[in-house]
Amino acid sequence: MRLSSWVQLYHTVKYLKAKQIYYRLYYMIRGKIRKGLSLRYPLSRPSMVRGLSLQESIHIQDSYLRGDKFSLLNLSKSFEDGIDWNYAEYGKLWTYNLTYFDFLSQEGIKEEGKALIYDFIESSHNIKDGMEPFPISLRGINWIKFLSFYKIEDQKIEDALYAQYDILYQNLEYHLLGNHLLENGFSLLFGAYYFEDEMLYKKATEILREQLKEQVLEDGGHFERSPMYHQIMLFRLLDCINLLQNNDWKSESSLLIELRGIAEKMLGWLDAISFEEGDIPLFYDSAQKIAPTTQELFSYAHRLGCVPKLISLGKSGYRKVRRSKYEAILNVGGIAASYIPGHAHADIFTFELRLQQHRPFIVDTGLSTYERGDRRTLERSTRAHNTVEIYGRNQSDVWGGFRVGRRAEVIELEVLCDGNLIRGTHNGYAPLHHTRKWYFDENNLLIQDRLNQPDQEGIFRLHFHPDISKEEILARVSSSEPFVFEEYLYAPEFNKHYQAIVLKIPFQGSLEVKISLGA
Repeated sequence: MRLSSWVQLYHTVKYLKAKQIYYRLYYMIRGKIRKGLSLRYPLSRPSMVRGLSLQESIHIQDSYLRGDKFSLLNLSKSFEDGIDWNYAEYGKLWTYNLTYFDFLSQEGIKEEGKALIYDFIESSHNIKDGMEPFPISLRGINWIKFLSFYKIEDQKIEDALYAQYDILYQNLEYHLLGNHLLENGFSLLFGAYYFEDEMLYKKATEILREQLKEQVLEDGGHFERSPMYHQIMLFRLLDCINLLQNNDWKSESSLLIELRGIAEKMLGWLDAISFEEGDIPLFYDSAQKIAPTTQELFSYAHRLGCVPKLISLGKSGYRKVRRSKYEAILNVGGIAASYIPGHAHADIFTFELRLQQHRPFIVDTGLSTYERGDRRTLERSTRAHNTVEIYGRNQSDVWGGFRVGRRAEVIELEVLCDGNLIRGTHNGYAPLHHTRKWYFDENNLLIQDRLNQPDQEGIFRLHFHPDISKEEILARVSSSEPFVFEEYLYAPEFNKHYQAIVLKIPFQGSLEVKISLGA
């Protein structure tokens, strides 16, 4: 292993919490002991259930196409000789999604859904990825919602599910923390109510109270800074409010009050970060058609009696500027969360811009894969975002698919002139600093970039939506330095790419770019 690799590893692991390190070692050693002793978790556990009452939740997109055919992450697979719950040719995320059972929310799927659950149970002794704690967490909620909605009483399913909750309880994702542990907590709460299990309830409330306090920031944003993951966490939180409001197994109301307060703050953040028509910017690991939409979440919250709080974007590291002819959303924050930055990108001072009639103009490159490789590396890189690249390097050392080593920090940020001027500086190329100023008026956006070494070369890129032509770019964009047109692949969804234009502007020391936004 080269010295540079050791340095990279050091800058990656130094941010981990002691709890993460402890549980990584504990689970690794325990796993080796269990394997040596040929110990396996029971896959059925005697249970008694309590029928739950739940309001209508949010329908996830139809991913089960009947006849053992599934379409997940825009990749379809038809199983001719029975479902392979370990199917791995499309990558681990596809396998995970197959075992989440999100498709149980499809209409009229009662008998097929029950048959699919039985098929999974019969195969469970051979299932690998799907029996990890994260998919167990999501599947547990989906099974319980499905069984409760159709009022299905089936001892085999219930006993299998109870056994899976025991596996989850013994393998909570303390080695990862972040959204993984929060998903564990949400699911444990459902399991606790469904099986009236005090042990699950105690652990669920412990995790939820601790993690929501840490993971939901002062401005209501989720601390991993991905708008998509914020939507997912909010969805799960609303499901838990649904559970507590409509079932009286526990009479104490303090948890419900706490969850409602947090949900209303998260709703306020989602409203603040979303474009006027409801789309989210594709910052960090965000993609369309994965999480419920902003409109769906607001409708669900309304049915539950949750009212969004008025939020000003702050701690989460984003700002939004809305004028009569355009909207701009800026990323002015650094890597987060420090000890679980797997969804972070090297993209300080990137932004998205929409014109009148909600037309996407300048966009984020997007997210098309979680598979390690050139595409994942590119989509997390500085060159894939609307900011300045120096030395041909990333602002922060994103590597290995979900890792971050050396990290850029925003060392100065000001909002001036009633929000018409935003100025920030980051140290991602220390000792070199990059300062960006955005000037906003009704018809124009002026961007000024400055490097604190006048002879230093940099490259500013602007990524345009596929519907934007060269002619429109030339009509709207002017620069103090010559620019060239290049092509890139826009990825608004997993496994989908569209050819589009990126403007590349090399400069030395300083640069001024004007974007005309009038009719």
